[in-house]
Amino acid sequence: MSITRWDPVADAVGLRQVMDSLLEQSFVRPRSDEGGGFGLAIDVEDRDDAFVVEAAIPGSAPEDVEISVTGDVVRIRAERRDTRQEGDPNGRFLVREQRYGVFERTLRLPAAVDTGAAQAEFTDGVLRITLPKAQQSREQRIPVRAGNDQSGQPQDQVADTSGGDRSERKLGADRQSA
Repeated sequence: MSITRWDPVADAVGLRQVMDSLLEQSFVRPRSDEGGGFGLAIDVEDRDDAFVVEAAIPGSAPEDVEISVTGDVVRIRAERRDTRQEGDPNGRFLVREQRYGVFERTLRLPAAVDTGAAQAEFTDGVLRITLPKAQQSREQRIPVRAGNDQSGQPQDQVADTSGGDRSERKLGADRQSA
């Protein structure tokens, strides 16, 4: 039989992992820090000309959803109202897991958007916001053309990409003939 020295730090780390796991699996979810509302899960898609934000907000009515945009910051706020109350004469709750109240989310987009052309649609509990990118934020391709030679005349030929300069190849051929 061997004797193992007790390491209180190793045991404390194990206890911390157990506590983290217990809290993560808990049915109690913490409230978000933003405005006292619950967090709102979203999907954000970056397209060439717009950002598309989708959020599932089941049980909310379109008039209970607020969207505001300032520069590159989008704020979505929705409320889900509970129509049944505790003590309802038709029955009592055995399990009550659905969340009611304010759901809120604020996110920063990687570029400014054109708020005048933004659109929002609420269908079957899914909010879809299309935010066109501001003109100055859109990717624009800049064509590259050959510059002027040393005499100031524009070059009509496209640069040779076969490796090496044409004058070097001609010089090498002259050396071989000599």
